[in-house]
Amino acid sequence: MKQRLFTPGPLTTDPRVRDAMLRDWGSRDRDFIALTAELRERLLAVAAGEASHVAVPLQGSGTYILEAAVATLIGGAHKLLVLVNGAYGRRMVTIAQRLGRSVEAIDWPENHPVDPDAVGARLAADPAISHVAFVHCETTTGILNPLESVAEVVARAGRHLLVDAMASFGALPIDLAATPITAVLASSNKCIEGPPGIAFALVARPLLQEAAGRSPSLSLDLHAQWRGFEKDGQWRFTPPVQVVAGTVEALRLLEYEGGPPVREARYRGNLTILRSGLEPLGHRLYLDPAVQGPTIATFAPAADRPFDFAGLYERLADRGLVIYPGKLTQAETFRIGCIGALSEADFRELVAAFAEDAAAPT
Repeated sequence: MKQRLFTPGPLTTDPRVRDAMLRDWGSRDRDFIALTAELRERLLAVAAGEASHVAVPLQGSGTYILEAAVATLIGGAHKLLVLVNGAYGRRMVTIAQRLGRSVEAIDWPENHPVDPDAVGARLAADPAISHVAFVHCETTTGILNPLESVAEVVARAGRHLLVDAMASFGALPIDLAATPITAVLASSNKCIEGPPGIAFALVARPLLQEAAGRSPSLSLDLHAQWRGFEKDGQWRFTPPVQVVAGTVEALRLLEYEGGPPVREARYRGNLTILRSGLEPLGHRLYLDPAVQGPTIATFAPAADRPFDFAGLYERLADRGLVIYPGKLTQAETFRIGCIGALSEADFRELVAAFAEDAAAPT
């Protein structure tokens, strides 16, 4: 049975992406070095960062690149302010604490976007804050935080901005030529629609140049990783060669599809199908539509009948349809990813399966 992943990632990949991973590569071969160069060039092109930023891919999940960025870009004399309205913002606080960095947070409820005015007020009140970090689209709920407004406030205050773009990069607008962002952090297995196993940072060149020797980690040192690429085009440690090949093919397909604007439109269409199909069954979007991002949707289950996520999950999985549990602490929810190499017909099939399940005798 074909399994389709309606999840926040990993997700269903295009057959061409999977086919690209069938070849074995020597990590120091000329062809693989050229493939790595294409990976770095294409990542920068997605966010118009060619003139100002450098792309530094790293083996591992998105959390690896978050930890690498904090370790490399935040020094002992710096102070980090994290804007938190979900579990992944909170994770950045934990990373900074574990690394012994000076860090504090501003918290909002999980269904409220970050408030740029509150950020500006905190920066004005504390000149020791040197860096600000937040999640563009919080995977906890799918809420979309105001990237351009926050970036403007941070830049006006003369501070540096780190953006977790795991659930937005490749679909939502991120323009490094127009928006003052020090570092964009993301991974291969969400809106790029690649396989899991690579994360990456797009970092403003001057900030990375001054970070030599700052990271306490050998393998998570972004400056050293970047210098290695600049020296000979090679990864410092054994790269996931097949994942690199799959990610490059996914980036080629992103360009072929029409780039982030076209992909965003497809994801918004998927979200519309979900809402129109699930809301009549009593499953409501957890977020106000005004702040709902197009990549991940959190639903509150119907209140008029008992809800058993484990049972629902198994019944859908038996049909090859995989969803995710909720991640909220104060409410029972479930999550559906609008991303991945899935068609409108796949989403309509998922909605029909929900309807059939609701109609089945208990």
